[in-house]
Amino acid sequence: MIRKTALRTIALGMIAAPLALGLAACGKKDAGTPGEAPKSAQALPTVAAPAGKAWAENVVKTAEGGYRIGNPDAPIKLVEYGALSCSHCAEFAHESYDKLREDYVASGRVSYELRYFMLNAFDIPASLLATCGATEAVLPLSEQFWAWQPNMFQNLQSAGDARMKEIQNLPKDQQMAAIAEVGGMTEFFASRGISRDQGKVCLADAAKAKAFADQTQKATTEFNVNGTPTFIINGSNVGSMGWKELEAKLQEAGAR
Repeated sequence: MIRKTALRTIALGMIAAPLALGLAACGKKDAGTPGEAPKSAQALPTVAAPAGKAWAENVVKTAEGGYRIGNPDAPIKLVEYGALSCSHCAEFAHESYDKLREDYVASGRVSYELRYFMLNAFDIPASLLATCGATEAVLPLSEQFWAWQPNMFQNLQSAGDARMKEIQNLPKDQQMAAIAEVGGMTEFFASRGISRDQGKVCLADAAKAKAFADQTQKATTEFNVNGTPTFIINGSNVGSMGWKELEAKLQEAGAR
């Protein structure tokens, strides 16, 4: 059996040259250069959604490649750089998602955007599959994947060092599908509406995989993101933290 650190080392060899990424850290407390979150002396007023709509149902793909839920003109814009292979991101999702959606996004005062960050090669097939279907399905699928995530690592570890190295030696265009299959990702998403045939097409999308890699590089250079989850509030990197600490920052910004 191989440990997660060994899996990450093997993952380096599974990234094609155009997708080359430095391994960042999951849950690193200095995941960027923290700045000051906005502060408001008074609580911001709630913003009503259009008639017959709810802000928590308004999901779009952004120009930055993220997936945003909520009021597009919300005065507090929260962005998470998250990785599907990151256990701290999974913990944050478990603690935050319902409350963030129901208490903050629904008020129209906060929008939430998830931008995928590639910690290692396992994030590439996971992100390709999570975004393989309808836009409105991306965030729920990501939440479900984070909850299921320990199974992925168990599957990868059970495959053994020899099998992982076999995958490493496959042609680059076959590696993503192979790691998705061995890790159980293909089956996980197939059971949630992304058929195997559909998933196969998405896993072969080299242009989209490169876009994820470019998005990761941009986060590193533009916001100094070097770990996940890292949070950006109104353009300011406020660092990596749990839900309790982040909620306090949202409240300081006026969502109270």
